[in-house]
Formats: sequence, structure tokens, C-alpha cells
Amino acid sequence: MAERQKPLVIGIAGGSGSGKTTVAKAISKRLPADRVLILTEDAYYKDNSGLSMEERKAINYDHPNAYDTSYMIDQLKQLLNGQAIEMPTYNFNTLTRAKDTIHVEPADIIIVEGILVLASEELRQFMDVKLFVDADDDIRFIRRLQRDTQERGRSIDWIIAQYLATVKPSFNQFIEPSKKYADIIIPRGGENDVAIDMVSSKLLSIIRDHKRHERSEATMPAKPNPAK
Repeated sequence: MAERQKPLVIGIAGGSGSGKTTVAKAISKRLPADRVLILTEDAYYKDNSGLSMEERKAINYDHPNAYDTSYMIDQLKQLLNGQAIEMPTYNFNTLTRAKDTIHVEPADIIIVEGILVLASEELRQFMDVKLFVDADDDIRFIRRLQRDTQERGRSIDWIIAQYLATVKPSFNQFIEPSKKYADIIIPRGGENDVAIDMVSSKLLSIIRDHKRHERSEATMPAKPNPAK
């Protein structure tokens, strides 16, 4: 039997609104659908259902303590070992973990995407390639404003207050410094087709190498059993 190849883990970080999710999806679309999966950090917010809504709103969701990173790492390990997982989901309206989960099968390429995935030393040790998606502060704020008003029903005043109180300070303290760990920095996010094509081409080359290795392993004659 051919030995199973270790999945390739790609880390994609960047500030809120930088376009990292767009980059992750764009790379995924350029690869064979059955060969890649996206593990999103936002799914692993801690479950704060035991707190009041006011207490939930007061949490800094851009701080490392807001995430159940250990749970994310446990599920990543399962995927690396060829096991399927039930990835959690998060309700951004109630600010609690949802009851529904998403069944995720193992894949050759695992994209780990989120604002703080490069800030975690424990997560970084699993990554073969590390990307940081960069974007101007104003662009990131405008994108966040549009998303939170249109998709999450939040008021402009609330978004601005949250941005000034937690989002911007956390970006400066945790997210932007993690750029130093990146192998590749992608400016302009999802609009940077050249960078996305370059990364995708490299990953396709790795997939082809894996396929050739699997075929050669499958056609090799079985080793004789010395006990017989």
C-alpha cells in the first residue's frame, strides 16, 4: 500500500478586512476541489453562551484569548492524521457558538485562515507556508464597516467604537507584528491576482508531485517477507 503523504498546511493571516478570506477562497478555487480545505479561525471563538449579551459585547474579539486555539489545533491534528472532523460554527448575531457543525474530510492541502493564526507559535509549527495579507488601514476599516452593517446588523456608532477600543489596538499589538513570520506578504488582498496565481501554481506543483509519488509507490513490487 502506498504511504499517505502528509498534508500541506498553508497559514493565511492579516487584519480584519484585509482580504485574507478572499485570498484563501481564491487559492482554493484554483486547486482541485477534493484536494483542499479551509479551516477558518472565526469558527473557533470561545463559546460565551453563559454570559449576558452586554458581557459578550464587551469582549475583545481580536485578542488571542477570544479564541479556543487549543480546540482548533486538536482538530487540525486530526485532519493531519487523516481523520474527519466536525468543525464548529459561530453565530455573530448572538455572539455564541452555534449548535450546527460542518463535516470536514481530510485533504492534501489545509488552509488555516484567520487574523491571529501567525501570532500563535503552536499553530505556526504545523504550517509549511505562511502568508500575510496586507491592506491599508482605511481600506480594512471600510470593508469591516460594510460587512458588519450589511451582514451582522450592527450600527455604525457601535462599529466605530469597537474599532477604536479593541480592533485597532489588537491589530497593532498582535496581528501586524505577526507579519515577520510570513514567508510571503500579499499586498492588496484578493485584488492581487499575480500573487494568488503564483502561490496557487506552487501548490498545484506540489499536488502533482504527490500524485506522482503515490503512483510510483503503488506500482512498486511488494517487498518479500523474510519470514516465509
